[in-house]
Amino acid sequence: MPNSNAVWLTPRQWLVAALGLLALFVSAPMLWKQVETFRPGPDYRVPYALGSDYWLYARHCRAACRQGKIPVIGDSVIWGHYVRPDQTLSHCLNDAMGENRFANLGLDGTHPAALGGLIEYYARAVSGRPVVLQFNPLWMSSAKHDLQTTKEFHFNHPRLVPQFATEIPCYKAPFSARLGIVMERHIPFLSWTSHLRIAYLQGMDLPAWTLENPYGNPLAALARPLPEPQNVEAEKGGPWLSGGSQKRDMAWVDLDSSLQWLFFRRAVERLRARGNRVFVLVGPFNEHMLTAENATAFGTIKTQIERWLARNGVPHLVAAPLASDLYADSSHPLAEGYVLLSKQLMNDPAFQTTVLDRRQ
Repeated sequence: MPNSNAVWLTPRQWLVAALGLLALFVSAPMLWKQVETFRPGPDYRVPYALGSDYWLYARHCRAACRQGKIPVIGDSVIWGHYVRPDQTLSHCLNDAMGENRFANLGLDGTHPAALGGLIEYYARAVSGRPVVLQFNPLWMSSAKHDLQTTKEFHFNHPRLVPQFATEIPCYKAPFSARLGIVMERHIPFLSWTSHLRIAYLQGMDLPAWTLENPYGNPLAALARPLPEPQNVEAEKGGPWLSGGSQKRDMAWVDLDSSLQWLFFRRAVERLRARGNRVFVLVGPFNEHMLTAENATAFGTIKTQIERWLARNGVPHLVAAPLASDLYADSSHPLAEGYVLLSKQLMNDPAFQTTVLDRRQ
């Protein structure tokens, strides 16, 4: 009999099948939250190995906001690249307050172009609250850091930068890849499957994982707990002088033409549009590394940044330089440096009014 093995569905059966798939498509990410154990503690930060798991970052963000915490958002300086989770800026602020009011929502490698996408699509829970937002001048220290070079190179977090709206000269992803990224931002199911790949399947999709693990059980892999926020990378490094004390000249980008500064301003505006009280921390930056002439150029940029923030009514603090031996490199403090940085913030009147005042 022809077509004896075929399965024929009536239009009604096709409709039922389609509705069943749609229900799975919508409900799977929500059901997974009930299955996956995620209980971030006071010093939680997204693990280094999961730095591109934006679904998990969004979940961490929602949890922090539900608890009424103040988000501290920024790059690896906020994340705490050279210190333990209990030595980061958010921990030091909590320690100074005597209560857990601040949440570490830093993410390693989030230059301002990526930070804007992180806030836009994965930190939507941050609204109507005080926010500490960090700007690291390091991202303006060369045309390459500022993403202005026309030659393609692989920078951090390309999935967070604008895909179509604003041209980034060094970003050459094909249209299909860009479209897939945009779809993932707006379709929770796609963001969730990306989370499964990164957190449980070594960054691979299911077919690739089964090829690499022919005798492995993917269900067993999905049953493993999430990685802990402690990371061996955070224990490496040391004072910058251990690598030599030679001064450096950095090719600072003009503020008016800087792409990274443009994206940072947009991030500030986006947070404020959600009713947040934004406090900007500029730095810290290891000025001890710069030649005298280059330090003068950097000082001009700092002044221009401070003027823009003041002119636009953005409360801020330009971090005072720490002692030379409290830096691990150009911008990352060591543990004692974070303590001193937290004291600068706690003693700043604008910080007290914008961030700490519970009456607002």
